[in-house]
Amino acid sequence: MAANTTNPAEADEFWLFGYGSLIWKPPPHFDKRIPGWVTGYVRRFWQDHRGTPEAPGRVVTLIERSYWEQLTDHHDSAPEKVWGVAYRIKADKVDEVKEYLDIREINGYTIHYTPFHPAASTSVSICLDPADPSVMPTSHGPIRTLVYIGTPDNAQFVGPQDPQALAEHIYHSEGPSGLNRDYLLELEKALDALSPDSGDEHVTDLSNRVRAIAAAREEEQKAAGQTDNILRAHTPVNVSPELLHHHHHEAFRRAGSIDEQEETEKTF
Repeated sequence: MAANTTNPAEADEFWLFGYGSLIWKPPPHFDKRIPGWVTGYVRRFWQDHRGTPEAPGRVVTLIERSYWEQLTDHHDSAPEKVWGVAYRIKADKVDEVKEYLDIREINGYTIHYTPFHPAASTSVSICLDPADPSVMPTSHGPIRTLVYIGTPDNAQFVGPQDPQALAEHIYHSEGPSGLNRDYLLELEKALDALSPDSGDEHVTDLSNRVRAIAAAREEEQKAAGQTDNILRAHTPVNVSPELLHHHHHEAFRRAGSIDEQEETEKTF
């Protein structure tokens, strides 16, 4: 894991790094949201979770780059920077948020700490009280952040998979947390929105494969005289990225049901 060299100004603050669903579905009680990245890791859809016990879906986890380099991965390249978002939690709400995260990050995810590097431009940072200087965007770093990771020794870790087989698996998986493909497509959209350089080839390739699967399935159903929606149950099917990524953001709901029990990189 990367060395814990952090900015003393943030030493006594509680920061959380989100590299999956936390990017678009934040934790409660944060007063600062900063885009940026961590190094020393690779993001992969190598963790079982979203789906049913009989047919678990796939969600992202972080793999230490030194370990990943020893594996045979069909996606054989990965960016040096793993982009995501850091959230600062209000001091009087830290214990409550930690309890929330412990529920949300079950099923193979454990707590780690890593330095987070704020993006050079903080124009897209979200401050809930811009009049308060303490919550203005951070322009320096790194910041020590807590992150939930599904390490290779946990029972839900899957490891390298054929990209097409993985895309098929994601396309077909559905459970109490929702459609696995929704999680994938939302992640692609959220990453692309952070920075011109924040895309992830692994995520993009899987998204393109899922869209191609959806398009092929739609053609099959048209040929059979069916008109069921393929990608989403609530909007007309169109495989263009713009319409596929048009999702309604859900308001925060307190963890307490199975659909909230996803990685800090799990919840849709």
